[in-house]
Amino acid sequence: MFARILTAAVLGVAAMCPAGAADVPAKKAPAAVVPPVDASFFVFSDTQISYRYQFPTVTPGVQILQANGTFRSREAPKQILNIAHADAWAYGTNFFSLDILKSGSQFPAGTTNPPGSIGAPYFADYGNTEAYGLYRGTLSLNALTNTKAFAVAGLVKDVSLSFGFDANSQNDAFGSKKRDVVGGLNIAFDVPAGFLNLSAHAYKEWNRNGFNTQPDRDQSFNTVPEFEIVYSFPLSFTGLPLSVTGFNNIVLPKGRGISRDLTAYAFNPPRGLEFLSRTNLVLDVGKLVYDQPNKVDVFVGFQYWLNKFGNVETATFKGTEEKSFLAGVAFHVF
Repeated sequence: MFARILTAAVLGVAAMCPAGAADVPAKKAPAAVVPPVDASFFVFSDTQISYRYQFPTVTPGVQILQANGTFRSREAPKQILNIAHADAWAYGTNFFSLDILKSGSQFPAGTTNPPGSIGAPYFADYGNTEAYGLYRGTLSLNALTNTKAFAVAGLVKDVSLSFGFDANSQNDAFGSKKRDVVGGLNIAFDVPAGFLNLSAHAYKEWNRNGFNTQPDRDQSFNTVPEFEIVYSFPLSFTGLPLSVTGFNNIVLPKGRGISRDLTAYAFNPPRGLEFLSRTNLVLDVGKLVYDQPNKVDVFVGFQYWLNKFGNVETATFKGTEEKSFLAGVAFHVF
């Protein structure tokens, strides 16, 4: 799953326009509306850099054998640097996010096929690093048709074409090299404050499994439905510049993964329904302390991930369910 790591804060773009950007990852620290960068083109534009610390995280298949003969998930912290940009223009929105994720040494860097070896695995004494990028774009059907045909007063603000992609690279033994594309519709609901968006997509993924032997490492999964919910609501009743933001992503079972010779490799188990949810509580520190909104945010949050990357937990395969806390800070640079 693209995790995908959506930055719900930057997605404040949806509050200003009929259709909002969907992530992930990512995949994805909430931000409020800032003045337009170029009034002749952009309705809204925001770029931010953020850091978050997340613990505990898990990795499918990375586990500990206990004294009683059962397995449990190995846990590790992650430090994540994010660069994100969102903008809105007359006909739609754009959202881009790039996460650089550094794991603790519990999830080492390494490979099952190091240079100069004969199949012997190599693992470093430091944590692996992952880069995860995603893009989501929308095109408003109301704007394209110059009508209000896709709005329902009090219910729907707009319906948009929605599209995007995810891509990652990770230097662990699995050696993930995920690529996916999504396309479908986005519904921007008509809410009193903040925003609530739902996207329904067709989802197609390609990836790499470093535990397979060549030429079966590259895998192609079935095209399946995927849903993205993104939201941000101000908590005005607190008297503070506080908001709750988040996202939920659902990817339906995508099969086992097919190799280049169009066979399902024996190591690949069937994937299950994947569900990723993150909720952040965000405080606009600039507004609170200096009366300068949309400059600096701090946030805390909780993330839940069921069947991580589609993997289903069994008695001997752990690390597929993640419950983690996070905290961080975001700076809006322009």
